[in-house]
Amino acid sequence: MDSYLIQMNGNSDVHVHRNGNSPSLRKVKGRKPRWAVRASEMSKKTFNPIRAIVDTMKVELNPNKPMISLSLGDPTVFGNLPTDDEVTQAVKEALDSGNYNGYAPSVGYQSCRQVVAAYYSCPEAPLEAQDVILTSGCSQAIELALAVLANPGQNILVPRPGFSLYKTLALSMGIEVKFYNLLPEKAWEIDLKHLESLVDEKTACLIVNNPSNPCGSVFSKSHLQKILAVASRQCVPILADEIYGDMVFAECKYEPIATLSTNVPILSCGGLAKRWLVPGWRMGWILVNDRRDIFGNEIRDGLVSLSQRILGPCTIVQGALEHIIHRTPPEFYHNTLSFLKSNADLCYAALSAVSGLQPVRPSGAMYLMVGIEMEHFPKFENDVDFTKQLISEQSVFCLPASCFEYPNFFRVVLTVPEELMVEACSRIQEFCERHYQGSEGAQDLECDK
Repeated sequence: MDSYLIQMNGNSDVHVHRNGNSPSLRKVKGRKPRWAVRASEMSKKTFNPIRAIVDTMKVELNPNKPMISLSLGDPTVFGNLPTDDEVTQAVKEALDSGNYNGYAPSVGYQSCRQVVAAYYSCPEAPLEAQDVILTSGCSQAIELALAVLANPGQNILVPRPGFSLYKTLALSMGIEVKFYNLLPEKAWEIDLKHLESLVDEKTACLIVNNPSNPCGSVFSKSHLQKILAVASRQCVPILADEIYGDMVFAECKYEPIATLSTNVPILSCGGLAKRWLVPGWRMGWILVNDRRDIFGNEIRDGLVSLSQRILGPCTIVQGALEHIIHRTPPEFYHNTLSFLKSNADLCYAALSAVSGLQPVRPSGAMYLMVGIEMEHFPKFENDVDFTKQLISEQSVFCLPASCFEYPNFFRVVLTVPEELMVEACSRIQEFCERHYQGSEGAQDLECDK
């Protein structure tokens, strides 16, 4: 008879005797076991920079001014940007068909993967159904891509300013985050020398977000080629967050980075959320672009394995996907972009005229970044303090760019109705005029401290 000793919580010992298939337990000494349930290390490492900052900004609004929130990147909030009727009809038909009530393969229905592959495939970056993994929103696409490319103890290269989810996911997985700088004076292009200086033997991937959240910037073809040159020299794969792909204003052209790559392997993440204005439907995808077969079967198999943790995205939306992609009229996309461009121009012009503010003109997505010349607002310590007081006095809520690792800026969401954008800019101007100090005044105040 074999005997095993197990040490339990509370220092009590239990002997396990095994005789054939009939195990028995006999408690031999020690205190009674006690509950010792603790949160996992992964949960303790999970940290959302936006929540950490915003939760400290709870202030009383000005009761005489209704709240205008320019903080949330959800185009559905105000009801002024509904999705197209064809999109909702597609979901109704999928639901009524009764064909999509069961489980789908964890990577998505083969037919739906083929629809996405055909939509994005081109001679420069050909795709087949096997190159597509359907996910529960673009956020899960990014999570799976990170999880398959990086191990605990490795590092990833992330834009600054950049979407906070990259850091949240990486830290929870034990992955180090290294921030490379974007340059506001160059329309938020990447500081390529700084980027390349961060690469080391533990670098697992480079995240490229284009068009950008929070900057609203769109990289030119030549700049994307320079980014690819760095990745190629350093043999670093790219995770491309392209959820705002094709959401660019008329004067710009969006170039999927995979179409420009001849050898750098790329996992491109996208979805329905932004372009089709349905973020709550949670339909995303990963496109595996690997023309030199550098990923091989290992990365593809890894993505399939990881996808099996939650059994894939909503089947009803999958059932509507072909209809959504092929029947959404071009006018819908055009009207959405025209509205965003109009609001961007309005906001940029209004805030450019405000002393102490330096907005950076966007070229796409749904956002505009505004620099704060903090030396002219000596009452405030930083962008968090500035935006907190803006809420208190003017009931206008903009996210401080410290949420994106970039202090002394704030982000404006451009999806609000035009009349609210006009009113918000007017209130921001009033706020700045009240608190602005010229160079002489700022120096006098500094001397009084």
